[in-house]
Amino acid sequence: MIRLLVRKVVEIIAVIILFSLQITLFKRLEIASVSPNLLIIIVATVGLLSGSREGMFIGFVSGLFIDMYFSSYLGVYALIFLFIGYVIGLFKQILIPTDIKLPLFLILLADFMYNGFVYVFQYMFRGDFSFVYYLTNVVMPEMMYTIIVALFVYPIYLKISNSLDEYEKKGASKFG
Repeated sequence: MIRLLVRKVVEIIAVIILFSLQITLFKRLEIASVSPNLLIIIVATVGLLSGSREGMFIGFVSGLFIDMYFSSYLGVYALIFLFIGYVIGLFKQILIPTDIKLPLFLILLADFMYNGFVYVFQYMFRGDFSFVYYLTNVVMPEMMYTIIVALFVYPIYLKISNSLDEYEKKGASKFG
């Protein structure tokens, strides 16, 4: 039980660190008015490495941070990120953790899904149907920037996750 709690605490700390970097440092490092989506990286990474349940948990927590900081409505981003964590977590069975191609592709997919939801809820419902403009000026640049940052974040979190797995196995072997 305590080992599961350790994993949850580490994941929440990762969200807090990446959220803080996203709203501070990376806002200063915007390129063409776009910054990377660090929370999508952590949601996709946790979902992919730990499965849908963990992806949903970390997605919900990440979405709540976005809701509390940016949104007028509590829960919208939490549900979006929860859904993305679930979908990406479904790919856990086919993951080879050391091969970075699938994680990067799924982070791209997660960012595309996120931006699709944002487009529908923030633009299309208000009658703004300029999807091509949104795709070329927001989605594509953000996806590229997010992938570049993911090249650094994913391997770091993979090492953290592997350490947590070893910690959990040690505890299980004591009692098993």
